[in-house]
Amino acid sequence: MKLAQARNSRMRITLVEDNVSLAKGIAYRLEDEGHAVDVLDDGLQAQQFLKSDRSDLVILDINLPGLDGLSLLKELRKRGDARPVILLTARAETEDRVVGLDAGADDYLIKPFEMAELEARVRALLRRRAVPQDVVRTVGAIEYNVSSRQLVSGRQELTIPRRELSVFECLAMADGRLVPKSALIAHCYGTGADVEESVVEVHVSRLRSRLKPFGIQIKSQRGLGYQLLAEAGT
Repeated sequence: MKLAQARNSRMRITLVEDNVSLAKGIAYRLEDEGHAVDVLDDGLQAQQFLKSDRSDLVILDINLPGLDGLSLLKELRKRGDARPVILLTARAETEDRVVGLDAGADDYLIKPFEMAELEARVRALLRRRAVPQDVVRTVGAIEYNVSSRQLVSGRQELTIPRRELSVFECLAMADGRLVPKSALIAHCYGTGADVEESVVEVHVSRLRSRLKPFGIQIKSQRGLGYQLLAEAGT
């Protein structure tokens, strides 16, 4: 499939989709938004392309010839590639969506979808990308590197499940301000995700326990949201 490029882009996007008409439609809409789009239609081809390409965002279909999208996504994350990924799939079951997100996807769209919704998801990830990627946030006894998505205390790297890490990231970037549950859901699961608030509450509870030994609190304000704060003296 022909590679499509747009001038004066705000973001370089790799689109991996074997449905030719859908791929063209997505590429045209994203190019109209000012992005540059590389279109690939085979999982193995995309595997090689993504090893050397430094696009800002990947839009990835799950059902691909050569290598399926989930396997490709897992390989990206295994080698430390943290660029955001939006999964496209015809699978509408909640379990399938959870599998995709747990594999490392940042967002998830079920076919058929409105192009306006895809554009909104891309804009949301673009806003997150706008944060300087060399920023290191210090909270209590912990440092968080935005680019590598690493939490470090002293010389020790902390291993935290991906979803809890996303919660920490969202709270840390707020610099102590209150973060609504809806914002946490959007950051962790994608804009418009159909996720119950109780899911975020579980992530917050587990993260709170992990951070307590480092002098970090996650305070909740009932019905409003959460704040990430360092205890006095840390």
